[in-house]
Amino acid sequence: MIYKIQASHSIHTSINLPASKSISNRALILNALAKSSYPVENRSDSDDTRVLFNALQSSGPDFDIGAAGTSMRFLTAYLSQLEGNWTITGSERMKNRPIGILVDALRSIGAEIEYEDKEGFPPLHIRGKKLKGGKITLNGGVSSQYISALMMIAPCLKQGLKICLEGNIISKPYIQMTKGLMEIFGVNVFWEGQNIEIEPQDYIPVPFQVESDWSAASYWYEIQALAPDASVELLGLEENSLQGDAKIETVMADLLRLPMNTVFQYDFTNEPDLAQTLVVTCCLLNIPFRFTGLQSLRIKETDRMTALQTELRKLGYIIQSESNSILEWTGKKGEPEPHPVIATYEDHRMAMAFAPVCLKTREIRIANPEVVSKSYPRFWLDLAQAGFIITEEP
Repeated sequence: MIYKIQASHSIHTSINLPASKSISNRALILNALAKSSYPVENRSDSDDTRVLFNALQSSGPDFDIGAAGTSMRFLTAYLSQLEGNWTITGSERMKNRPIGILVDALRSIGAEIEYEDKEGFPPLHIRGKKLKGGKITLNGGVSSQYISALMMIAPCLKQGLKICLEGNIISKPYIQMTKGLMEIFGVNVFWEGQNIEIEPQDYIPVPFQVESDWSAASYWYEIQALAPDASVELLGLEENSLQGDAKIETVMADLLRLPMNTVFQYDFTNEPDLAQTLVVTCCLLNIPFRFTGLQSLRIKETDRMTALQTELRKLGYIIQSESNSILEWTGKKGEPEPHPVIATYEDHRMAMAFAPVCLKTREIRIANPEVVSKSYPRFWLDLAQAGFIITEEP
């Protein structure tokens, strides 16, 4: 399926943003560890959260989490300390997303985990039991979801857990989010410099309501940047949010205030999920950029660095990559395709970041638009509410 998106002539709308997927998924794990009878209120209706919620409600031993990377990582740690025999698998893409770093870390603190196919990749067989805990060392440049997964089970381990992070720590706001949520559920977390230390202790059941998603808000900030006359009210956002992607507000303001003929530079180490939004926005505004800290983009739902280069080339923008962590556009252009169709690579953020392109090109086609269900199922409905014309093509 392909959606043809045509620009609205006038955008004046109020959007009820979806609940934060990142907070929802952490809260569900913490709620389970707390053995809480309270439901997590206003949880995300995204695929990722629905899959995790259903898994935690299931009485069976086998879990298929589809393309939900967060669920794979969080459940691997959670099931490792839960008595029983479990198997966890996912989509073909998930079976090619590495999980060896997390498995090695869990094994080092007593977990029994076996690979059912390729070494270092799902599916996994887990023999869950009470884990000893102790001390582990991880590269700070690995996915923050590995670190968060380990942190959340740490209070339930016999010796607790000390995590020593080596090198540059990426995605710090996501680790800070996990720390903040654990503290809401009654657990003390010590984090100073490269060391995170969590003593054995009990989670406390508490009522909890999830705030709206700043990652989802980023696409509406993109729309407002590309259509300066647009008026968009975004509901449910918290100014003092636990979400690192709240940074979109100041980053986009900095971009729009940039002096002419200036290269926009930004380090996405802490907010990698904003990269697609800002890359596309800069190209369409003809603002050269040099973006660093993108190393985690290679192992997301797709290789997002390559995907951005490939799809922007269809629009005539020639993007360079460097050192597996840098994307740069000097302003170099080629001939755009006459009727480009943007491939989404099973990646929700590709669809949502490219949809606003029609504000500059009059129309854009997005392949497999249903991928937005991973984090923002109402995205196309909200665009239509804002006046965009969305037509389904075969």
